[in-house]
Amino acid sequence: MDEPRGQQTILNEAAFSGIGIHTGRCVSLKFCPAPENTGVVFKRMDLPSEPVIPATVEYVVDTERSTTLGLHDVRIHTVEHVLAAVRALGIDNLIIELTNIEPPAANGGSDIFVDLLEQAKIVPQKAEAKIVSLKYPVFVSHGDIHLVALPYKGFKISYTLSYTKSQALHSQYGSFEINPEIFKREIAPCRTFALYEEVSHLMDLGLIKGGSLDNAVIIKEDVIFSKGGLAFQDEMVRHKILDLVGDLSLVGFPFEAHIVAIRSGHSSNCALAKKILNSITMENTRDVSECFSFKC
Repeated sequence: MDEPRGQQTILNEAAFSGIGIHTGRCVSLKFCPAPENTGVVFKRMDLPSEPVIPATVEYVVDTERSTTLGLHDVRIHTVEHVLAAVRALGIDNLIIELTNIEPPAANGGSDIFVDLLEQAKIVPQKAEAKIVSLKYPVFVSHGDIHLVALPYKGFKISYTLSYTKSQALHSQYGSFEINPEIFKREIAPCRTFALYEEVSHLMDLGLIKGGSLDNAVIIKEDVIFSKGGLAFQDEMVRHKILDLVGDLSLVGFPFEAHIVAIRSGHSSNCALAKKILNSITMENTRDVSECFSFKC
């Protein structure tokens, strides 16, 4: 059953500057309050028309090593780390202003964005926000990649990571309830990572131009390169959970489910987000049809 709550935004603006992890471009990000029923949107302040792109799965145009939103010829790369913080803190309405095509990488996790949003003070709004509960399982499966969203009271993610070619990484498992306190403490500090063998390929693709040990963990055979050490021994699987929180926020509204994931990435995450959205839309349509059929 859907449970109503008040929508939330922030009271004050909060800003942060840095470089994008993939584009390497200097950028300023500003979180701004938004009216009720706005949703979460990105706004490109560096372009003449200041175009706005809603943070919803309909606008996903690329999932190569990150999630990119696009509208016409406007792009916003690597939205998942910012959106993970927004989703975990329960913010419904927010304008995210950017002065370039990618948010700042910060330290490669979400904790800086969590801190900024909390400093801006999360406040309730009068309009009702419904947290939708799944009624039936929804799944995505391709090869050895599997994702399923199960009906559940709350929001939980269980993730199995498996890199058979990496002695240091190999496999990790993590399972966490996602709420503001747990996300801030257990998930937000966890940085993006890559295998050493992938680095040259990613550079050939024009990616990780802003990547360094300041914002990423590099794994080579049985050695882990990490500035200041790992945040957790299983930091890598926790970062995968962080990515999943951000990608699934693209459903466009909060929902309750237990997400079970095996070796998923941005492409499969966004595919699941789309299927969840379609499933909920179909359920609501069916409920309305049944209501009219029985004249309730």
